[in-house]
Amino acid sequence: MGVNVAIVGATGMVGRTFLKVMEDRNFPVDQLYLFASSKSAGQKITFRGNEYIVEELTEESFKRDIQIALFSAGATISKHFAPIAASHGIVVIDNSSAWRMDENVPLVVPEVNPEDISWHKGIIANPNCSTIQMVVPLKPLHDKYKIKRIVVSTYQAVSGAGKKGVDDLERSLRGEPCQVFPHPIANNCIPHIDSFTPNGYTKEELKMINETKKIMGDSSIKVSPTTVRVPVANSHSESVNVEFARPYEMKELIEILKNAPGVVVEDDPQNNIYPLATYASGRDKVFVGRIRRDETVYSGLNMWIVADNIRKGAATNAVQIAELLIKNM
Repeated sequence: MGVNVAIVGATGMVGRTFLKVMEDRNFPVDQLYLFASSKSAGQKITFRGNEYIVEELTEESFKRDIQIALFSAGATISKHFAPIAASHGIVVIDNSSAWRMDENVPLVVPEVNPEDISWHKGIIANPNCSTIQMVVPLKPLHDKYKIKRIVVSTYQAVSGAGKKGVDDLERSLRGEPCQVFPHPIANNCIPHIDSFTPNGYTKEELKMINETKKIMGDSSIKVSPTTVRVPVANSHSESVNVEFARPYEMKELIEILKNAPGVVVEDDPQNNIYPLATYASGRDKVFVGRIRRDETVYSGLNMWIVADNIRKGAATNAVQIAELLIKNM
């Protein structure tokens, strides 16, 4: 038996990927409703061989029999429309930053804190893409060795800025001026994602700090991020340095990672095997490699973590949350 699902932001990059992921995972959809802005209304989208017409999102959109709504239309839309949907008994899974740090809204990565879904009040937040892929492999290590501090540098694909980001890379490669990024992205790395705050960190970096603490359920974890946009179309990569409170044996630690849900260990550097953005693209797992001890601190570790930011970093994580909801219906 299927559920009735609404997609808000259906014509965007993540919205279309919601549908692709639901097809790939055989998500049980009965009735499907697609919503977007007035500009996109009327477009036709095919799902499982059937053609659907995109409707304009209005406050009346949720006055029908819908159980789950997947939102990816930006924080402003989510702030306004998610409570309206929830008031009609719909469970909203929101991909924007609007609700992530609201203490009454669970922030969920299914491999990490699925139990938090149980206390939702109609809205569940999907974390930031760069946070999701980092906490998936770190949670089982935190459970065993207790993480004190994380230093992370990200190498984030232009698709993290949506289709307009991908278009900007293509524009930049042609030597044309960028319209989205503050500098040419072709042949460049830009240490600037989202706006800067008074303490010198960007909002993207603050998301990684605050969301990691909330998802892991431990406010004592220290997180120091630098987020960088790179000229890669899809999949984010991260260099992650971790300091544990407890000692570890490398063989045991790698076994923990190999057995962790959602994690694939690719770590044979002698044969040039390590996670790559091109391989992770289109896949739902989080890939971990370049695993090695940090000899400069007590119980330190270095890792290279790669995942598809549009799938596991957004759409797949949301669909996984929806799958958990269905199990409890």
